[in-house]
Amino acid sequence: MQIDKEIDRPLGQTSGRRPGGRRAARLRKGPLVAGICLLAVVAVSAAIALRDKPFRAPELVAVSKPEAVPVPAEALPAAKPSSPVSNGGPSIIKVNPTEGSGAIVIRDPSAVGQNPRIAHLPDRALIEDSATGPLPIRAADGRRAFDVYAGAWSGARGARVAIVIGGLGLSQTGTQQAIGKLPPEVTLGFAPQGNSLGRWMQTARREGHEIVMQVPLEPFDFPNVNPGRNTLTVDASADENLKNLRWTLSRTTNYTAVMSYMGARFSTSPEAMGLLMAELGKRGIGYVDDGSSARSLAPEQALKNGVPFAAGDAVIDAVQDRGAILSKLDELERTARAKGFAIGTGNAFDVTVDAVASWASEARKRGIEIVPISAVASDPERG
Repeated sequence: MQIDKEIDRPLGQTSGRRPGGRRAARLRKGPLVAGICLLAVVAVSAAIALRDKPFRAPELVAVSKPEAVPVPAEALPAAKPSSPVSNGGPSIIKVNPTEGSGAIVIRDPSAVGQNPRIAHLPDRALIEDSATGPLPIRAADGRRAFDVYAGAWSGARGARVAIVIGGLGLSQTGTQQAIGKLPPEVTLGFAPQGNSLGRWMQTARREGHEIVMQVPLEPFDFPNVNPGRNTLTVDASADENLKNLRWTLSRTTNYTAVMSYMGARFSTSPEAMGLLMAELGKRGIGYVDDGSSARSLAPEQALKNGVPFAAGDAVIDAVQDRGAILSKLDELERTARAKGFAIGTGNAFDVTVDAVASWASEARKRGIEIVPISAVASDPERG
């Protein structure tokens, strides 16, 4: 403690300072501090004068925005766009929060395909529950199973060949081998009478395959020639045919279309085909004609009901011989080079699977692209 008054100083102690020393030091420091403050003010003023003046033009100030976190549409609850964009551009969909804060997802309506990582999972927005199982349905936002579950392809307009191999699900070993050996670009058709279709569907989708559901239709000389259980027939009532059709449609999920199984007689009836196509159009799935009947009314009925449609150019394994199957595949290649694409259908016989796998590998080297059936279907809704 400093003591400045002599009267308060203990006897025998001196201050050791000159009178007025502390005040003189203060007087010397005052101008120095003032000078430093003046220089600081001048420096700051100069910096402000030389820099841009964002506050005079606030619209030029960049404002950082939080980066949107991508959320897979399939993982979110089904929601309708609050204000759809009429010009076909991206729509902003607000999703109500379930836990914590909500999310805003920007979705391009032209990119409605399923994420390959979850291609084996059904989109709940595309399912209608029924007594027999899940039925395909158009989503509230207009999406169709035909688009969402479509397989990937390059989009190039070169020579394309689509191959549909049916009969999966009937033999567990044959189904496993077909899924494992065939290239993912080959479309797989499931027979409604098969077993464990849900499990096989998931396996096929995980491997990248597009799938279709085979629907048994009445052939000529029925019932001596019988496609199997729940066949749709010309003489059945509309209610009975719808019941049988919906049973077939509910056997599994994640397929883009149905493919006729036999059906030479059924496809010639305008009433029977009209009923079938009206149901498919309502549910947003396509139709693949195996091409076995030249009298089929499927093309015009599909167009009338807005159903995506594809017709086979050849059955590749009518003769179950490797050489004959390879010859048919070569015919498909020539057709594809002539008209842009070709469609072949076959069954999951061992000889067919081996021949298709071998041919596809060589065809790619010749510039042929193997594509899923949806890539070559005509779609009335796309024009």
